[in-house]
Amino acid sequence: MLPGMPHLLPWHHTSIVALLVLLGAGCRRQSPAIADGDPKQGAILLSAHGCGACHTIPGVSAATGTVGPPLDGYARRAYVAGKLPNQLDNLMRWIRDPQSIEPGTAMPTLPVNEAEARAMATYLYSLR
Repeated sequence: MLPGMPHLLPWHHTSIVALLVLLGAGCRRQSPAIADGDPKQGAILLSAHGCGACHTIPGVSAATGTVGPPLDGYARRAYVAGKLPNQLDNLMRWIRDPQSIEPGTAMPTLPVNEAEARAMATYLYSLR
């Protein structure tokens, strides 16, 4: 025992470790599960639909827009559009129909089907 340090009982050690584990679990956001879409197709679709006119998107040519938020590190984000938990279904909904989530948003409704939205989301989730 070190001078000036309180004596800890064996169960104190276990309690302290358990507390530290629980505290640490809330500090690091888990990335969303990788979607099963094609990320290469997603990057092509992001480019084809002009997403880079408003967003900076790493790996997408000419995607240097500054109107919307930059999309680098998207997989680490906690929320979609600052409102919904960052989960695949929420991101796909945002891509396809953002007005249903945030009426009046500058984000346009994209004419993409579910498979295309999934591919776009898969690409965004690859951005860590």
